Amino acid sequence: MTTRKDKKKILQIILIIIAIILLIFAGVFAWGYNKLKKTLNKIPKDSSRDQEIITNEDIVAIDVYKSFVIFGVDTRDNSLKRGNTDTIIVVNINDKTKDVKMASIYRDTYAYIPDIGYDKINSAYAREGYPLALSTINLNYDLDIKKYLTVNFKVLVEVIDFLDGITLDIKENELKHLNGYIYELNKINKTNVSPLKSAGKQNVNGTQATAYARIRYTSGGDFKRTERQRIVIEKIFQKTKKLSFKKLNTMVDTFLPMVYTNFGNTDIMNLLKSFFSYKIADETGFPFEKDTNNYNKESYVYPIDLQENVKKLHLFLYNEENYIPSKNVKEYSAYIEDTRKKIKK
Repeated sequence: MTTRKDKKKILQIILIIIAIILLIFAGVFAWGYNKLKKTLNKIPKDSSRDQEIITNEDIVAIDVYKSFVIFGVDTRDNSLKRGNTDTIIVVNINDKTKDVKMASIYRDTYAYIPDIGYDKINSAYAREGYPLALSTINLNYDLDIKKYLTVNFKVLVEVIDFLDGITLDIKENELKHLNGYIYELNKINKTNVSPLKSAGKQNVNGTQATAYARIRYTSGGDFKRTERQRIVIEKIFQKTKKLSFKKLNTMVDTFLPMVYTNFGNTDIMNLLKSFFSYKIADETGFPFEKDTNNYNKESYVYPIDLQENVKKLHLFLYNEENYIPSKNVKEYSAYIEDTRKKIKK
């Protein structure tokens, strides 16, 4: 028969065991937190010009959403602070549902660049870095985005290699161009990756996948290229979610220091904390309605009625029905439409 004294002793033992488990858990957490903090401190962060980022009047971010822009720069020296942005992706996260939506802005989109005038949107980052690039996106599309994350092709190559490749379905008309970009990337990164021998569904390495994401000389041009970029990002996202905690920790430790951003440590930790809950709900190219024409020997993508495109973008990203564009967007829309019609004559 168990006495009251015995019960008390058993309770004491259980409490000691629980205390030891909690101490071990706290120790592991503290170790992991400190290790992650050291990694985050290695990230080249730049928020020194955040005050230069501007928006249209009365445009305020919606609390439930977290938005940022991914810039992919095409620089032969793999630098991150300047360069034409071959990739411009607006990423929007719904904090309640954890749905992620991506809108790729076509690099040749004709847009108003503050203090510069109308030009290709990808030139904003090359001219004045992230503040001008974000301001251009905000003003033209009535957004309020203050955060960015910049990567180059070398990082993309190494991330995909770390994941042991991704599966892509290569079309016949893509093969020749893909292999041409493999040759170019080998020169830039001083590698010796073999070209693909045939089209079809196959596992490809980092160089081959990055070459695929750069193809623009097939039917669909840059529109198709941005679609390929979103496919590659989605494949990376899905494969990363299947990693063990140990391998994910190694990935974070290895590659986060290779990005350039104005995200603070707390911002990044909050994103990582919810990472396994995120799901890519939808993706698209932007502008939705568009026209491609040459102007002064340059090819541009002209939004057909920018106002309507902005309304559709707000519906896509934020589920905002009957959105009314700002005065600035209406002004840019009129100018772009006038220019587009003159060129077509």
